[in-house]
Amino acid sequence: MPTYQYEALDATGKPQRGAIDAGSSEEAIQQIRGQGHFPTSVREQKGKEKAATPAGGDKPKKKSFLSFDFGKKKKADDDSGTKKKKKSLSISFGGVKKKNLTLFTRQLSTLQDAGLPLLRSLQILEQQQKGGKLKEVLGLVVEDVESGTALSEAMAKNPKAFDRLYSKMVNAGEIGGVLDVILQRLANFMEKAERLKRRIKGAMIYPIVVILIAIVIVSGIMIFVIPKFEEIFNDFNTELPAPTQFLIDASGWMAGKGQDIPGFVYLVAAPFVLFFVLKIFRRTDIGRAVTDWTLLHIPVIAGLVEKSTVARFTRTLGTLVSAGVPILEAIKITRDTCGNYVFEKALTNVHDSIREGETFAEPLRESKVVDSLVVNMIDVGEETGDMDVMLMKIADNYDEEVDVAVQSLLSLLEPLLVVCLGGAVGFIVIALFLPLVKLITNVSDTANS
Repeated sequence: MPTYQYEALDATGKPQRGAIDAGSSEEAIQQIRGQGHFPTSVREQKGKEKAATPAGGDKPKKKSFLSFDFGKKKKADDDSGTKKKKKSLSISFGGVKKKNLTLFTRQLSTLQDAGLPLLRSLQILEQQQKGGKLKEVLGLVVEDVESGTALSEAMAKNPKAFDRLYSKMVNAGEIGGVLDVILQRLANFMEKAERLKRRIKGAMIYPIVVILIAIVIVSGIMIFVIPKFEEIFNDFNTELPAPTQFLIDASGWMAGKGQDIPGFVYLVAAPFVLFFVLKIFRRTDIGRAVTDWTLLHIPVIAGLVEKSTVARFTRTLGTLVSAGVPILEAIKITRDTCGNYVFEKALTNVHDSIREGETFAEPLRESKVVDSLVVNMIDVGEETGDMDVMLMKIADNYDEEVDVAVQSLLSLLEPLLVVCLGGAVGFIVIALFLPLVKLITNVSDTANS
């Protein structure tokens, strides 16, 4: 009977090594699980049984690492060799899409819940991935896990795909022996976060499209229509009203009259320049502090930013606490992923307070970055020992409030856009008709005299 060397995690998360006799790798895995261990590596040991050769003279093939017989073994080995060659030559650009990472997490959770060995699950998911950054990263993770590295450590080596929140939750699942449950919670968390982001982005599409169309229409009038009226006005030999003269000067600037670069080029480039300047500015601490503070004090927008940030940080913290991550480490991870400098400072104060033996709620109340309802619910969670439950309830409640805030913002933007566009077109029409009114008045006065 073959002997299998194995590496596993016990109930406390400590690594265990040993050897076990079994008829197959599947039987070996079942025996290891029966001992209360979670196998991470199972490999057939070379021994006397391996020295014997069949009558045909072929040496028995080595059992593949933690593998089941999915298809022909020779073909699988050939595919594995080909894949390793491709891994060394593959080049991918860009990052890992959240949608793909969320799907991978959900699939890995399902395979683990079905009892499939971890390495085999990773191999299956890596094989079915389309070419890209995630496939490349999963190839590296599979190699690390195959060499005996814990899954969380292998993922932590690739922070662009698996951030600190992800790797820490996986680590908590490994230690507690509930990796499938943790992956399921992580997938739920990522799906809700992506759903919230999609709702906000989707709500912004309509006003952005309307603004762009309005800019195109007004620019067309200024560049192509106003110059025709200017030629007509020049034949009048009369002084133009101030609004008309301003409109003609603005039209000449946009059309590039007497300039090397037309003005509309500046208008097109301005949003991109502003975007890059703000991006560079936000790379500094003072830049992040100023912009995040400003966003929290702009009327209408401030409510949306505050509610979305509260929903994000409470859901993140609640997910980490429910996964068994120590509270201080969970707060540090939440602080680094909440995405707002003002809330980061508040969570830093909360972290220091808890480290000194004080409460969570009090420093959060003093920071005044969240409503009293949030603080009171967290306070109740501390007293009852259901902090994670309370945090999840806060997140669900604020997700709904974000939906309401987005709809309110859209309801305000629609008439505002109509008024702005109507005002711009109305000003152009009035400015063009003023010279005609003045001309008619002069002709009438001359006729009467």
